[in-house]
Amino acid sequence: MIKHIVLWRLKEKAEGRTLAENAREMKDRIENLKKLIPQIIELEVGLPFETTPTSSDVALYSSFKNREDLDRYQNHPDHLKVVEFVKKITVERRAVDYELP
Repeated sequence: MIKHIVLWRLKEKAEGRTLAENAREMKDRIENLKKLIPQIIELEVGLPFETTPTSSDVALYSSFKNREDLDRYQNHPDHLKVVEFVKKITVERRAVDYELP
């Protein structure tokens, strides 16, 4: 089992929207991928209920059967469309992928 975790910090304003509006739009777009990419086992997007100078604005937790499925997800055309949007509204991205036995 592969776990894929990503944390983002967003721009205060981008694409004509506020940070909060973009966070919600990003959440909706990422969650929609669950219906479009069969390799996704679990997918959860969280928005913080409290922000601090060190907190992230959007969190993604997802899981995949194996590394090949993670690779298929990352290169899937629908995922790449979301990535294109995300790059326009974010200032920082942190990610970790790890494998469980």
